[in-house]
Amino acid sequence: MSDPILRLEGVCTNIAQYHILQGVELEVPRGAVTMLLGRNGVGKTTTLRTIIGHWRAHKGRVLLDGQDITHMPTPAIARTGVGFVPEDMGIFANLTVEENMVLAAVSGPIDSARLDWVFQAFPPLKTFWKSEAGNLSGGQKQMLSIARAMVEERRLYLIDEPTKGLAPAIVSTMARALRELKAQGASILLVEQNFSVARALGDTACVMDDGRIVWSGAMSELATDAGLQERLMGLSMDAH
Repeated sequence: MSDPILRLEGVCTNIAQYHILQGVELEVPRGAVTMLLGRNGVGKTTTLRTIIGHWRAHKGRVLLDGQDITHMPTPAIARTGVGFVPEDMGIFANLTVEENMVLAAVSGPIDSARLDWVFQAFPPLKTFWKSEAGNLSGGQKQMLSIARAMVEERRLYLIDEPTKGLAPAIVSTMARALRELKAQGASILLVEQNFSVARALGDTACVMDDGRIVWSGAMSELATDAGLQERLMGLSMDAH
């Protein structure tokens, strides 16, 4: 395997008096989709927020292409080519879809070919281009949130539960867009509770429990081993 694009080495993150991440060791292979899986509350969102700099690791290192970004401010990390889609979407409700997208394009005007691709992936965004983002449906807001990260080619995409609470038709639209992003050679770290989406998109998987990575390997290995799923996540996922 080539050098990973992202490596976490012994990362510990405290939030107030709580020790959330307790020595996370994680690698994201270049040009692959890595699923970050585990029960609720084990530290998956905190891991993404530590990588992007919203929370500060008090121990360990976060390396992007070998560069230590552990203590860089979030805007500087974003400028190195990291796109982040938070679980709460992070869109600006009072701005139009267009204004949200323009703000997300940190390196200059939006490339027209890239925008065409985004519209093809998420047609409602073209329909509501001049509308306030706050007026979109929940699924359309999630599309906008992901489109904002995709509007420029990034070195690494961090995406937190993109299909949470969405109708099946929207979930399949999301999965298709992420598959296209993957086909372009993107490196993606994806937190996802929907195991069928994880199975369809993931190349590798890391499972968290209690602030640590307790298993990592091929997504195909995890997807085909019900006993492993049960042991790692306490879920029987064959039904999904």
